[in-house]
Amino acid sequence: MTTYRLFRSPANATKFPWVALPGLLAACALAGCGDKGAAQAEAKKSAPAVPVLTTTVVEKRMPVRLHAIGTVEPVASVAIKSRVDGLIARVHVRDGQDVVKGELLFQLDPKPFEAQMAHAQADLARDVAQLEHSQGQERRYKELLERNFVSSEAYAQVSANLRGLESTIKGDESEVNRTRINLGYATMRSPISGRAGKILLTEGNLVKANDTLAMVVINQISPIYVALSIPQQHFEEIRRMQAKSPLRVDVPPEYGKTAGKLAFADNTVDASTGTIKLRGIFDNSAKLLWPGQFVDTWLTLREEPSARVVPAQALQNGPKGQYVYVVKPDATAEVREVVVDRIEGSEAVIAKGLDPGESVVMDGASRLLPGSKVIAKSADKPS
Repeated sequence: MTTYRLFRSPANATKFPWVALPGLLAACALAGCGDKGAAQAEAKKSAPAVPVLTTTVVEKRMPVRLHAIGTVEPVASVAIKSRVDGLIARVHVRDGQDVVKGELLFQLDPKPFEAQMAHAQADLARDVAQLEHSQGQERRYKELLERNFVSSEAYAQVSANLRGLESTIKGDESEVNRTRINLGYATMRSPISGRAGKILLTEGNLVKANDTLAMVVINQISPIYVALSIPQQHFEEIRRMQAKSPLRVDVPPEYGKTAGKLAFADNTVDASTGTIKLRGIFDNSAKLLWPGQFVDTWLTLREEPSARVVPAQALQNGPKGQYVYVVKPDATAEVREVVVDRIEGSEAVIAKGLDPGESVVMDGASRLLPGSKVIAKSADKPS
């Protein structure tokens, strides 16, 4: 027969059995927590080292640049329109053709203009003959007046006729020049070198002088402008630096290796956006920039001689801002909050938080915790 021995609690515990329970639970909890903290510390010591790729904080010369989205604009754009009414007899340009200044584009039917000029020349020749006759008559009347064979009124009439014919001759000459100019307008040449767009009027079409519809639009694309808008707070520094030497404007490498120069600053600030329009000019000899394109642009203001630089991929984002993992001499990772001044391509310029020569984690930070052991492989050395 098995005998069970009952535990006798103190009088108060018997009366209030739940009084002793919280104390027991608290004691157990404290013991458990202590064991858990010790276990975590022990686990961290025994955790395997994390392989990471590191790089060194360097101090070097870095440009101070402003970034903006630019719009490519032609240096010159000409809408070719006829200056006279006429019929298109010949089109000498193709869609998208490169043309040079003075190259023949369109030929209007010249016959109407040639007929007008022939008529004007005939009128001029007739009046010139009358003028010669009037000049001889004026000389004879002058001699007769000196001998008192004619009255002064008769001489005045002959002289007035001569002056009238001289004025008529000037009008005739002007008409000949006008018809000659119109005949010249029948031959239409390119006023600039550039790229022709779509031909909008072809052979057989009638054109009106200065019609609303252009026959073709020619854009000059070499050199070419890139327009960008910069916040007004930078304008004073831009003006100061531009006065020393033309500022450099860059576009992505795929649009050519030649950098442009700042060529123009608008004379007013856009009140709706708080920006001012600038314009850089590019050689564009390879014709990679095209009017109407949107491109990234960078305006270089100056160079910072001693900037602290790390790869931008080393930066991590946390609740308090950006940070990096610094590898300490004992091969453990330390979280370091940093203040980033700017991003230049794939590099970050650090204003505060890092010193030159420190080693930061560039790849593998997602597997790290503060104090983690690391196996560092430097990206600065060839493998």
